[in-house]
Amino acid sequence: MSSTSAASTTAASGTGPRAGTAPLSLCAREPHVPADRLVAEMVPPPRFDSVRFSTYLPDPNQPSQAEAVRVLEEFAAGLGERPAGGARRGLFGFGRSRAKAPAGPRGVYLDGGYGVGKTHLLASLWHATPADPSRKAFGTFVELTNLVGALGFQKTVETLSGHRLLCIDEFELDDPGDTVLVSTLLGRLVEAGVALAATSNTLPGKLGEGRFAAADFLREIQGLAAHFRTLRIDGEDYRHRGLPEAPPPFTDEQVTRAAYATEGASLDDFPQLLAHLARVHPSRYGALTEGVTAVCLTDVQPVPDQSTALRLVVLADRLYDREVPVLASGLPFDRLFGEEMLKGGYRKKYFRAISRLTALARDAQRLVDTHA
Repeated sequence: MSSTSAASTTAASGTGPRAGTAPLSLCAREPHVPADRLVAEMVPPPRFDSVRFSTYLPDPNQPSQAEAVRVLEEFAAGLGERPAGGARRGLFGFGRSRAKAPAGPRGVYLDGGYGVGKTHLLASLWHATPADPSRKAFGTFVELTNLVGALGFQKTVETLSGHRLLCIDEFELDDPGDTVLVSTLLGRLVEAGVALAATSNTLPGKLGEGRFAAADFLREIQGLAAHFRTLRIDGEDYRHRGLPEAPPPFTDEQVTRAAYATEGASLDDFPQLLAHLARVHPSRYGALTEGVTAVCLTDVQPVPDQSTALRLVVLADRLYDREVPVLASGLPFDRLFGEEMLKGGYRKKYFRAISRLTALARDAQRLVDTHA
């Protein structure tokens, strides 16, 4: 692994890092992930490893939350192995064996605003479904489209058709092409008997954005709408809180020292990392960060274009899922994306990336405090 220019400069200045082992470099990594591993890694992210329906605490003032737990528990119970002879259990017949696939809904859509625990419930459904982990998949909409990009459409259909459940978090309604692609894919999977569960974001420019998106979701998936039962989950809407203020960045020297002093940390120049992301398929960003305990970045600058920005969003999601702290010098993370980007059709993705990177930057404060 090669070290970054910031690390070399610091060492040469006589104020070198405390530890003798050079940190990792994400730019030196070019992971090649086999197709079977891409599918095997479609599980709830580490921060949702331990969530269960029992750990979801419904608001007593919001009865729809307790009702959602009840319905999803029954839904999960009805997703056991198919009976011999090809008969399937009814998804909303809950556990009743039938001679052929039920005509009713084969999926559930969790409809609610920010902060009501949709992802918690979706991951709990995955954990509660009585099937081997190899026969159920969990991923974001972006991860699913990346899987199709890596495997091809037909191979993805063949690979997922044997699953009992596919959970899609943050089904994205802002890219018509990807929406049609995934809708077609889900249609093929429904025909194969795969159960579906999803949450989604809202279309750009919608009044009350971030609140409820069921009508948008059902319209965008077109012919699949009849296969979904909507569960509305009421609760406090956090969208008016705005973006959290990003912590002030550190100096290059502080970032480099922390990188050298933290076992398993990576150290990269931010513009170089952005360039490297263009050479790595987004489906491999999880593998890119495998085993990394902290990401240290020097010279953070505004993202130059939308393609680069969307790749950074995916990386931010993978880091957040894995709870990897991010320590940086340069500009604070709330200045990553220009005003035009934050007003455009992908603004929700950029706001999410800023929020997540800001949270990870706060987590990284301890790296500097510990090794000051």
